[in-house]
Amino acid sequence: MRLLVLDAYAREGRADLARGGATQAGELYARRLRSLAPDAEVEIAYPADADAALPASGLAGYDGLVWTGSSLTIHDEADDRVLRQVELARQAYADGVPSFGSCWAAQLAVVAAGGRCAPNPKGREFGISRKVELTGPGAEHPLFADKPRVFDALTSHQDEIVELPSGAVWLATNGFTRIQAVAVQHRAGSFWAVQYHPEYDLHEVARLAHVRTGVLVEQGSFADPDAAAAWIADLEALHQAPERADLLFRYGLDEDVLEPSLRMREVANWLAREVAPRARRRLGGA
Repeated sequence: MRLLVLDAYAREGRADLARGGATQAGELYARRLRSLAPDAEVEIAYPADADAALPASGLAGYDGLVWTGSSLTIHDEADDRVLRQVELARQAYADGVPSFGSCWAAQLAVVAAGGRCAPNPKGREFGISRKVELTGPGAEHPLFADKPRVFDALTSHQDEIVELPSGAVWLATNGFTRIQAVAVQHRAGSFWAVQYHPEYDLHEVARLAHVRTGVLVEQGSFADPDAAAAWIADLEALHQAPERADLLFRYGLDEDVLEPSLRMREVANWLAREVAPRARRRLGGA
C-alpha cells in the first residue's frame, strides 16, 4: 500500500518540537504506520508550507492519506497555511482517497466538508483524555472494532468540532470534548478521524509538555514550571519502565495508553478496512 503522511505543522511549530526533543509529527506517524504495515510505502509532505513539494502525480495515486496534529488553528480563515490544507482535504474527498488522522485532522475533516470548529470553552484538554466513550454508531463503526466501549487516550488540543456537516457520523465523546471522533463521507471520499492522538506515547506527550510548559502553566494545566517538570519526569520514567506500580497508581494509567496495539487500534482498523481494499484494487487483486 502507498501512504502519504501530511505533517500539518507550520514550519515554526516543527522547529519548536525539534528544540524540545519531540519527534516531528509526520515522522512519528510514518514510524507508526511502518510498524503496523511493514511493507507499505510511506512518504511525508508538509502542506502548511507555501513551497511544499506535494506529489506531482496528485493524491489519487495513494491508497490512503494520514494527517497529523498541527500548531495551527483550523478556524483562522485568514491564514493561508490553514486554507491550503482545507483545499487539499477537499481534493482528497473529490479524488476518493481515504483519509485518517488525529486532532487537527478531525477538525479538518469536518471543515473541509462544510462543518465548523471553535475554541473549546473549557480550555485545553492536555495529557490524557479521560473516559472517551463510543456513541451508539461508534460502537458499531469499523474504526473502533476490538476497542473498549470506554477508554483513555493521549491528547493535546484546545479547539473542538461544534457543527458536523452532512455525511458525518459522531463516533465518540467524553466530558471535556463533545466530539472525540468522527467519520465523514463527502463527495467520493471518506475521512475517519479522532480528536486525541493514538500515535503518541508517554515520551512524546512529555516532550510536548516540555515544549509548551509556559502555555500550560498560563492555562492552568500546571500550577507552575516545577509542577510541569515533575509531571514530565514521571511520564518519561513510566515510558522507560511501564511496570512502575507507583506511577501507574499516581496517574491512573493502564493498557489503554500503555499498550501500543490497543492504543493504535483505530489506525490499524483504518488500514485494514479502508486502505488495504483500495491497494488491492489498484494492484488488480480482488
